[in-house]
Amino acid sequence: MQLLVIGLNHKTAPVAMREQLAFAAEDLPIALDSLKVITQGAVILSTCNRTEIYALAPEGQALTSTMSQVIEWLAAFKNTPMQKIAPHLYQYQNNHALLHWVRVASGLDSMILGEPQILGQIKQAVRQSRAKEAISSKLSWVIQQVFAAAKQVRNETRVGSQAVSLGFAAAKLVTQIFQKPSNNTLLVVAAGEMNRLVATNIAGLGVGKVIICNRSLKRAALLASELETIVPQIEITPLDQLPSVLPQADIVTSCSGSLYTLIDKTMVKQALKQRRHQPMLMIDLAVPRDIDPTVSELDDVYLYSIDDLQHVIAGNLEQRRQAAVEAELLVSQIVVAIERKYLVRQVGQDIQQYREQAKHHADMILSQSLQQLADGHAAEAVLTELTRKLTQTLTHAPSKLLRETASEQPVETVNFVAQQLTHAFRKDKCPYLTHNNTLLDDEPASPSFDNQ
Repeated sequence: MQLLVIGLNHKTAPVAMREQLAFAAEDLPIALDSLKVITQGAVILSTCNRTEIYALAPEGQALTSTMSQVIEWLAAFKNTPMQKIAPHLYQYQNNHALLHWVRVASGLDSMILGEPQILGQIKQAVRQSRAKEAISSKLSWVIQQVFAAAKQVRNETRVGSQAVSLGFAAAKLVTQIFQKPSNNTLLVVAAGEMNRLVATNIAGLGVGKVIICNRSLKRAALLASELETIVPQIEITPLDQLPSVLPQADIVTSCSGSLYTLIDKTMVKQALKQRRHQPMLMIDLAVPRDIDPTVSELDDVYLYSIDDLQHVIAGNLEQRRQAAVEAELLVSQIVVAIERKYLVRQVGQDIQQYREQAKHHADMILSQSLQQLADGHAAEAVLTELTRKLTQTLTHAPSKLLRETASEQPVETVNFVAQQLTHAFRKDKCPYLTHNNTLLDDEPASPSFDNQ
C-alpha cells in the first residue's frame, strides 16, 4: 500500500514538544507544497494533542526511504534537531499505518476515549490538503475508506455514545429535558473557564438566547464574542441583576467561585411563578455550591451538582471502555477488508498494463502478417504463422509465472494457479466465446485508483 504515518501525541510527547511541532494554519500551505515533492500525496493533522503526517510513498521508492525523508523534512521545517524529535515520534507503515489512522478517526486513540471531534479535525486537514492539490487518487481512495470505517465504528458500537466530559454531559441533559433548544434561553452565571466550556457545548445545540451574568462585564463580553457565531441573541448583565433575569432562563449553568449561595430557594420559587412553572434545568458546577441544594425539592426544577455529573461521566467512561473492546475488534476486521479492496484495485491497474502490452505485441505481429499478405504470401500460411506467434506471445508470461510459482510457492498455491490457467479456455469460463464459438467484446478490467 506504501502508506506511512509519522507523528507524536499526548502519549509520546510532553506539551512543550507538541507545541514545537504543531502546524499553524499559515504554515500548512507551505508544508503541503514541500511534502508533495517527496510523497505521492500527504495530509497533515495538527491538534492540541497530536501532530501526524499521513502520506503515500512514490511509486518505485522504498517506503523506509520515504519515511526517513519525511522525518528529516519535519525536523528541518520545524528547525528542531533530529535527535530531539526522534524519541517522541512513532512510525507506522502499510497495514499498521492504516490501522492507526482508522483508530484515530474513530476516537480510539484520543485522550478522551471515543470523542467525536477528531474526525472533524481529520476532515478539515483533508480539505486543506485538497486545496493545495496534495492528495493523489490513491491517497484519496484510502481517505474514503478511513472515513467510512470511522462511521461504521460509530454506528455499530457505543464507543462514542456516552458523555464523558462536563460540557458533553451537560448538553446531553439539555436534550433529554428540552425537545427544541432553539426555543430555550441559557443563563450563564459567571464566565470562568469551566462554565465557558459547558456553555459552549450547550450553546452548540442551537439555543435561541444566552444571558451572561458576571461581575466583570469585560470578561462576559469575551465569552459573548466566542458564542456570537452560534447564538442569534446574547445579553450581558451584571451579577447583581441575577434575580431579575432568572425567570427568563430555561437552562442555568453556574460556576462563580463565590463563598456564598447565589441562587436560593426563594429566588427560584419566584422565578417559577413568573414562568408559570415551565421546567428549569439548573447545573451547579461550583464548589462551594452556587445553588441552594434544597432547590431540588421544587417541582419543575431539575438540579444537578458537579458531583452528579461526575458520577454520570464515570459510569459512561466505563461503558465506553467496554465498547472500545468491541470497537478495536471491528477496526481490525475493517482494516483487513480495506487491504483486500486495495489489492483488487491494484490488480486492476496491473491487468490494464498487461493487456496494453499484449495488445502492443499483437498489433506488431498483425502488422507483419498484413505486410506478408500484401507481398503475395499465401493467406493460409500467413494466418497459421500469425496464430502461432500470437499463441507464443500470450502464453509466455503465464507459463513463466507458473514455473516461478512452482519453484517458490507452496504446492497448494502451485495447484491453484495451474488449475486457473488450464481451465481458462473452457467454454463456460472463457469470456470471449459464445456457445457458437464467436468472439465477444473484451471484458472490462477491474477498477483501479484512477477510474474510481
